[in-house]
Amino acid sequence: MSKGTKYILVSLPTSISTSNDREEAFNALQATVANENGELFSFRIPEFKIGTLDALVQQADELAKLESSCENVVGKVGDSLKNILDGDEEKIAEQKTVNDKPVDQYLRTFMWNKVKYRADKPLAELIDSLQKEASSIENDVKGKYNQYNQVKTNLAALQRKQTGNLSTKSLTSIVDPSLIIQDSEYLETHLIAVPNNLIKDFLRSYETLAPMVVPRSAILVESDSEYTLYTVTSFKKHSLEFVHKCRERKWVPRDYKYKEGGREEERKEIDKVGADEKKLWGEALRLGRTGWSEAVMVWIHVLVLRVFVETVLRYGLPLSFVCGLVRVNLKQAKKVKSALDTNYSYLGGNAFTRDKKGRITNDNAGSSEMHMQIGESGDYSAFVCYEFEVN
Repeated sequence: MSKGTKYILVSLPTSISTSNDREEAFNALQATVANENGELFSFRIPEFKIGTLDALVQQADELAKLESSCENVVGKVGDSLKNILDGDEEKIAEQKTVNDKPVDQYLRTFMWNKVKYRADKPLAELIDSLQKEASSIENDVKGKYNQYNQVKTNLAALQRKQTGNLSTKSLTSIVDPSLIIQDSEYLETHLIAVPNNLIKDFLRSYETLAPMVVPRSAILVESDSEYTLYTVTSFKKHSLEFVHKCRERKWVPRDYKYKEGGREEERKEIDKVGADEKKLWGEALRLGRTGWSEAVMVWIHVLVLRVFVETVLRYGLPLSFVCGLVRVNLKQAKKVKSALDTNYSYLGGNAFTRDKKGRITNDNAGSSEMHMQIGESGDYSAFVCYEFEVN
């Protein structure tokens, strides 16, 4: 999948050729595109069951919203893959295939999935089926990614406890149990991580910080580049006050309770969470890869339905049209679109002309419906045409 590639899906009536012949109409489209260095590929669209005009108008609106939603799903699944692979563009590109094909090959050789989405079903059923599938893909990938992310966060927290400084890291492997007063009715041992630049202040004042602190009870346990860990003993009834005063002095009281076998238990927990994280990483990657592939397929099938419905609404019955997929780079896209507009703007009738800057203007003031289709950006096209990128 090459970045910077844009696709334009175009549907035109065969009446663009004098003979009304499909092949001649496609050749005319090809000539228009080739002049601006775009590549055109034949794009097959089945003939679906057509309902009433009112139904088609409603379905056109539904498909516009659904197509936007599907594009968003593709983007979200892509973001999950990016996070799982830590932003490695090469590895991400390897995962982004569609039905085990490169994206470009899938689009150029697109075939409607007749098994999954039978063309003889009503359009409403096909739209509903595609909508449910897009939602299911998003929920499945999101659920697995969140599960992986939670375990990854838990593992990072456990690892920080092993590698941080003495104010945050686990004390299980640092504190000698003999330094802690166990099961005393009156006395309690506190573990205080003191910033190295405050050690003198700590040693000078800890005994008078709160009532009933045992004099000369401070024992140095361990030091690192930022903190030094001490034990201090006080009477239990004044423990809360002592801990509160420590925090006011920017000394860090540490919660610690000796547990027999705690070191081994801690190690096993890290190993287990680490194994869970690797397992879920693999599952999230596999689901992200298949989810992205399926999301793109759903998106393109929705786009095909949108082109078909718009083709019926624009060109009427009996259906006689050609559809082509134009592949261009971002620089060529504007020129190709301009060439298409120049050659086929007459399909919009007299209601649409262009000003000197190439913007579409509405000469029929009463045509409010068409005015709404143009929008403030002037993006209305006189023929069925959709631009998209798959990233």
